[in-house]
Order: sequence, then structure tokens, then C-alpha cells
Amino acid sequence: MLVASVLWGTTGTAATFAPAVGPLAIGAVAMGLGGLLQALVAAPRIRREAPRLRAHKGVVLIGLLSVGAYPLAFYSSMRLAGVAVGTVVSIGSAPLASALIERVVDERRLTRRWMTGAALGLSGTVLLCAAEAAGAHSGSGARSAGETVLGVGLGLVAGLTYALYSWAAHRLISRGVTSGAAMGTVFGLGGLLLLPVLLATGGPLLDSWSNASVGIYMALVPMFVGYVLFGWGLAHVPASTATTLSLLEPAVAAVLAVLVVGERLPLPGWAGIALVVGCLAVLTLPARTTARPRATTTGANAAARTDTAALAGHAETP
Repeated sequence: MLVASVLWGTTGTAATFAPAVGPLAIGAVAMGLGGLLQALVAAPRIRREAPRLRAHKGVVLIGLLSVGAYPLAFYSSMRLAGVAVGTVVSIGSAPLASALIERVVDERRLTRRWMTGAALGLSGTVLLCAAEAAGAHSGSGARSAGETVLGVGLGLVAGLTYALYSWAAHRLISRGVTSGAAMGTVFGLGGLLLLPVLLATGGPLLDSWSNASVGIYMALVPMFVGYVLFGWGLAHVPASTATTLSLLEPAVAAVLAVLVVGERLPLPGWAGIALVVGCLAVLTLPARTTARPRATTTGANAAARTDTAALAGHAETP
């Protein structure tokens, strides 16, 4: 999951190397072609598990619609509000949306460990967003307040749709669908939705090798490889934990925006990145457990279940 987040963190910076390509085209080529490639690779498993997928067609529908909407909102947000701010708002809002979905739909209870990690991560993303927003209004590349507000709004839409397709994929996997079939179906159908957008807006991708290489990179590396890894991760952790771990993405995006794009990051922004790293440490480091006497088999099993939930740091059903 963390490796996928690092790969996703490169997308905003990669998009800046094709400034003539609009955000809709960037999103459509990245998620569209990447999703179709996932479906192609997973085609044998999708065929074998088609009856199970049809039994959960409502979940599949939610997932594919969210996949179709997410990249259009996400890349438009980055274009309007800046790479760091767009990424921070989009990814930073996803854990809260995911937790709300799991609480309402799945009736899951959030563990204290998850809440601690989420609090650190969200505090860091807010601090990073505030620092970047303050810097966005200085210099020749200053953005208007209206552009920033619209970009933040689209980022919130991206965060919600990201949470929805993460929940949908995890729901399918938890119902016995393999991660490859679940991700291939949801992202393949979502990719089909994005093809008309790509045909309508993707002309500039063919204008130069530089533009084309950005599109190829986005589809193959962060979207195809990244979401294959994401699917594997969802087989072991719930969507709320997955979206919280992906808070590493805006931290990576902010660092790359400074080192590669040339954006400036004030000191509070670096403090925000430190809080995000603290969030990841809370959620991923093994929890210390206390050895307990195995008085009975039932007691041992209950202790094992408690330790497993603590290590996962995720929401559990009451």
C-alpha cells in the first residue's frame, strides 16, 4: 500500500511535463488506459468469477462510477489549486469519507489506533495544505482565490470518489472475489467510461513525444502497477486503513513539487509532512503485545483476535 502511494505521489509532477495537455485528458489517459490494462491482465479471473461479480453488481456499479469520476476531479483540482494543494485535499479527505462509509454501511467501529493515526495524518495534510495555499498567492505563478476554492472543492469530490471505489473493491474482495478480478472489473469498466473523455480531449497527447511519454508513464506505472499493489493491500486491510496509509501520497507529491517542479514549501509544510510520517508509523509499526497465560483455548483465541486487530489498526465490526 505504501509503495502504491509513492507511485501515485509522482503523478502530479509528471503531469507538469505536459502543460499543453488538459487535466481531463491526463486523468482519462491515466485511469482509463491503466484500468483497461488491469482488466486485460485479469480477464481469465474475471471470467471465472463472473457469477460472483454479478451477484454484487450494485457494488461494482458504485465502484466503476467512482473510478470514472475520480481522475477528472483529481487532476482538475491539481491544475486549479496546485500540485501539492490538490493532492493534499483529494487524498487527505479520503480517510474521513472512507471511515464514514464503513461506519454507515458496514457498521464498523474505528479502533483507537486508527483514530490516532488519522488525527496525525489529517493534521499534517491540513498544515501542508495551508502552507501551500499561502505560498500559491505569491510570485508570478499566483492563482486567484476563485481557482483555489474551485480546486479545493474538486479535491473533496476526488476524496469522496476515491473512498467509494476503495470501499467497493474491498467489499468485493471480502465477499470472496480475488483482488485481481475485483480491481480488473471495477477499473476496467471505469476505464471504459473514461474513453469518450480521452477521445474528446486527448489530441494534445499526440502532439509531441514528451506529451505521449507522460501519458504512457501515467497509465503504466502509477495507475496500473500502483493499483495492482493497492488491490493486494485491500485484501489484507479495510478501506479506511488503506486510504489513511495513502496519506503518504501528498507528502511525496509535495516533496517532488519542491524538488522537481520548483514550488516553494514553507516551514509549516515540512512540519505537516513530519506529521504524515508519524501517522504512517502509528498505523504500520507492530503493536507491542503482552504475553498472557493460555488458560483455555477460548481465551487464547480471543487474545489472538485482539492482537490481530491491534496490528492491523483498522475498523472492526462490533
